[in-house]
Amino acid sequence: MSRRCELTGKGPMTGNNVSNANNKTKRRFLPNLNDVTLQSETLGRGVKLRISASALRSVDHRGGLDAFLAKAKDEELSPNALKVKKEIAKAKAATAA
Repeated sequence: MSRRCELTGKGPMTGNNVSNANNKTKRRFLPNLNDVTLQSETLGRGVKLRISASALRSVDHRGGLDAFLAKAKDEELSPNALKVKKEIAKAKAATAA
C-alpha cells in the first residue's frame, strides 16, 4: 500500500535531519494518512478511503465527499476515488433525468 492520499495525491517528501552540530542526513516526511469511511449522500453508502488529515478537513469544508469529488481534478485522484466519482456523477444524472 503506497503512502499517498487517495483524494489529494499528497505523498512523501524528502528533507534533512539537522543535528546540533549541523550535520545533515536525509529523511522522509510522510503524510498523516488515516483509513476512513466517508458517507456519500448520492450513493447512500459509505466509501472506504485512505486519506490525509488535511484532506479530511477539506472534505468537511467543501460540504461532504460528493461536493469534494465534483471539484477534484481527475489527475490527483486514485483509481478507487475516480471510480466513486464516476458512480456519483452517474447517479446524479439518473436522478436529474
